[in-house]
Amino acid sequence: MSTEHETHSAEPRPGADPVPLHAAVDALAAALHEYVDTAVGVRAEFGAAESDEDPRILALENRVGQLNAGLFDALHGTLGMHPDLTSSVWEPWEAHDPADDHDLPDGVEQADVFYVGFLVAAPPHDADMTLDGMIDLLDEVGDEATARFADAGYEVVEWATSRGGPPGFDDEDDDE
Repeated sequence: MSTEHETHSAEPRPGADPVPLHAAVDALAAALHEYVDTAVGVRAEFGAAESDEDPRILALENRVGQLNAGLFDALHGTLGMHPDLTSSVWEPWEAHDPADDHDLPDGVEQADVFYVGFLVAAPPHDADMTLDGMIDLLDEVGDEATARFADAGYEVVEWATSRGGPPGFDDEDDDE
């Protein structure tokens, strides 16, 4: 059995046992097949919105989520890796080069866009408070974050705040 240091070290990790990892993948695959079969049956019986909320579908989605977390834990515990296996990507990764998407300063070859999202509710007891003021607060936080990133050695090429979705860059409608 390996130690936490061995699993998470920068050294190569030869001899890791793939059997429990494959077992976790097989369990997840079986649950996904069960989900597809159930979803086809439920959808044949109900409308789309009803199908989304069907208890059988919700239970299977929960099970798939738990098995996916189990796969993450198995990979992390055995290999020390932090797999990102739940992202939905509609375009091939190779097709996206953030450096091509933005005007980067000379000498900058690597860049990416990061998001922080907040679901904010105005307090019901304060009738004078609206959600419109959040953009101003987020602009202040953006200024502070940009300064912290610069202090850490990163160059923030551009930043933006938005409401209702991630901000677009190189748009004239951006707040910053």
